[in-house]
Amino acid sequence: MKALRRLGLAAVAVSAMTTNVLAADIVIGIRSEPSSMDPYFHNLTPNNAMIGHVFSRLVEFDENQQIFGGIAESWKPVNDTTWEFKLREGIKFHDGSDLTVDDVIFSFERADNYEGGNSSFRTYTKGKKLVKVDDLTLHVVTEKPYPLMANDLTTVMIMSSEAKGTDSSGKNKGISAKDFNDGTATIGSGPYKFVEWKKGEEIVLEKFDGYVGEIAQPWDKVTFKFIKSEPARVAALLAGDVDAIDNVPTVDIERLKKESRLNLSSGISNRVIYLHLDQFRDKSPFVTDKDGNPLSSNPLKDARVRKALSLMINREAIVERVMEGVAIPAGQLLPKGFFGVSPNLKPDPYDPAAAKKLLAEAGYPDGFALTAHGPNDRYINDAKILEAIGQLFTANGIPTKVETMTKNVFFKRASSGANGLPEFSLVLVGWGSGTGEASSPLKSLLATHDKDKGMGASNRGRHSNPKMDALLDEALATVDDAKREKLLAEATDVGIGEDMGIIPLHYQVNTWASKKGITYTPRTDERTTAYDFKPE
Repeated sequence: MKALRRLGLAAVAVSAMTTNVLAADIVIGIRSEPSSMDPYFHNLTPNNAMIGHVFSRLVEFDENQQIFGGIAESWKPVNDTTWEFKLREGIKFHDGSDLTVDDVIFSFERADNYEGGNSSFRTYTKGKKLVKVDDLTLHVVTEKPYPLMANDLTTVMIMSSEAKGTDSSGKNKGISAKDFNDGTATIGSGPYKFVEWKKGEEIVLEKFDGYVGEIAQPWDKVTFKFIKSEPARVAALLAGDVDAIDNVPTVDIERLKKESRLNLSSGISNRVIYLHLDQFRDKSPFVTDKDGNPLSSNPLKDARVRKALSLMINREAIVERVMEGVAIPAGQLLPKGFFGVSPNLKPDPYDPAAAKKLLAEAGYPDGFALTAHGPNDRYINDAKILEAIGQLFTANGIPTKVETMTKNVFFKRASSGANGLPEFSLVLVGWGSGTGEASSPLKSLLATHDKDKGMGASNRGRHSNPKMDALLDEALATVDDAKREKLLAEATDVGIGEDMGIIPLHYQVNTWASKKGITYTPRTDERTTAYDFKPE
């Protein structure tokens, strides 16, 4: 029934387009340019959003992360450790070739073995054995029961096993990121085809008439223009140079609401903005005494110090002053209402006295100094947030320098510096749950880093707690929803409540704006997608 309802909505959208909009093209101004069109290079929202127009997934999810059929039209468990997926008949890649189970298996193997990216998809591929039954039937086998299978399969995009590349080295199965970026290998089965990418300027897509699936195609041609500057993005919309923009600056929201020629759409996301802290090195590279000398031990390894830093952050003030009230203070991985949220965790209050007491208990009564790093072009007000935190730490006895940089430089260094390990001591980052529930951030951010198991793929602080890992493992193998939700909440209680493995700051609230005649449906995953802009 859900599939039929979605198809009905898509039909209504197309009908409205043909009667009320003169042109079937749209130009969208976006803040973040993807770092690659390779679907496995970086598990990052701007990449996933853009590439998801071109490459389909076995299972898709809507604006509220409710799953529906993608390449697979149906799925079911056939026994405790095996799921069966039936592929839709007649799916074609953009080059006219047929999509079969062979392509799915190839894609998962490539995603699983990908090297050189900044945040891998191994969290979703490890522990799964893909078995071909026939061209349209796939079995996915796990060692233990795995009830979240369909959720996991919303993450890995499917490419052709016959994709041609120009990389003669054989790395990544002979296909380089360049082959995707220039269009050589950018051949998926999604609703839109890749046309061109002018680096620093725009990506152009066009409707794929042979698309088989449930995602709407309201536009014949889509142009994404990269406009990093907040004022310039707003100015482009007001001038009519673009039809819509994402990441409306918080400072401009109230003003734009008064513009009768515009529509604004806002919605809370599942993205938590947080701090990762170095918990694996005995001497952390950007932690010193107050005179700038190296410390003999790393204070960030002590949970009391991490808790003290959390208590030094005035989340209410940051939300009110930096975010213009357009954010929600965070005390855990996901906001209230999502599956697996703990009822026990609230945002830490601003309590410098309690922070100072914890520092003394940990053996740092006089504090220490550090440098905090983060991007300046990835999250809403990211550089401003980090500067505010640096000021708060400094005012409370932890002199803090702040260094920000473009996201492409930042993520490379934050994930694997010169020695293959995270380079920084404390970083500001964000995470949106790819599956719409708590196992995604738990597996990626707080589980013990284990490449072979696919755990801790984005655990840049290398938090590790066997108790939390055991609770998470049990949750992932628990079929009963109520029991699994309780176990995920308990794992969160350990990872955040006991360990402060990361320091949650706030959940983003995102705003899109478009000219009259076009509306946008806000997405909890924060993706800016052409098919969610609909003609009125």
